[in-house]
Amino acid sequence: MCGRYAASRKPEDLVGLFGVQKWEPEETLAPDWNVAPTKDVYAVLERPLKDSDAGDPSPVRQLRALKWGLVPSWAKSPDTGVKMINARAETVHEKPSYRRPFASRRCLLPADGYYEWVTASGERQLEEQGKRKRPRKQPYFVTPVDGSVMAMAGLYEFWRDRTLPDDHPRAWWVTCTVITTEAEKEPFPLLGEGGDDSGAGPRSLAEIHPRMPLVLTEDRWAAWLDPSSTDPDELRSLLAPPPAGLLRAYPVATAVSDVRNNGPELVTELEAPESGTLF
Repeated sequence: MCGRYAASRKPEDLVGLFGVQKWEPEETLAPDWNVAPTKDVYAVLERPLKDSDAGDPSPVRQLRALKWGLVPSWAKSPDTGVKMINARAETVHEKPSYRRPFASRRCLLPADGYYEWVTASGERQLEEQGKRKRPRKQPYFVTPVDGSVMAMAGLYEFWRDRTLPDDHPRAWWVTCTVITTEAEKEPFPLLGEGGDDSGAGPRSLAEIHPRMPLVLTEDRWAAWLDPSSTDPDELRSLLAPPPAGLLRAYPVATAVSDVRNNGPELVTELEAPESGTLF
């Protein structure tokens, strides 16, 4: 699952990293260490420019600000978006809400890392069985070991607000969702890089939560963004989980649980979980 993440990189840094050819300065977003659903987020995507010279249909790699929470084109209301912040990699090609954007409207969502909340193992088992909603307790921040930008696989979609005239600036919504996959079960490789032997913290990403955002390594970016690639089997092959050991996790202050809190201190690593022993 991905229900909250951090995105503090400057747009000019993302432009260089992702080979972006077009971005509008007026879409610049402030650094955000507590990105929550329905917020505007950066997305890297490829599509023809709306006002391109001579109607050039060639796709252009762009950095855009989209709203997190996908609203299907056929939805009667944008309210559905808050429930569609994640799409499962295993079924994204067949679900009515995601099938069309999966075929041609794919994007990358840059992040410093994502947050997940850990609870006691007994309650965790109940959640996995669908018998109760797992309460949020100790937050952990999951981030690349090397400090690089995390490129989460995503989809985007257009929705027309029929209550507004064509020339209204909010007549069209562009929304997105994060694709998730099964969490990595491999143990964290090094003491102090996401796990420890004291029993106070998780020993793998799967012990934090059964799901995680699908992170795409750089060698898959071009194929994933290419709107001319529409073969479902080829696209699904890109959704294989990345190699183990690229991510680490560490406990952070429970202040991140309140969406009103925002600042770099939210990703500061704690020496030990605030909630005590959970494993």
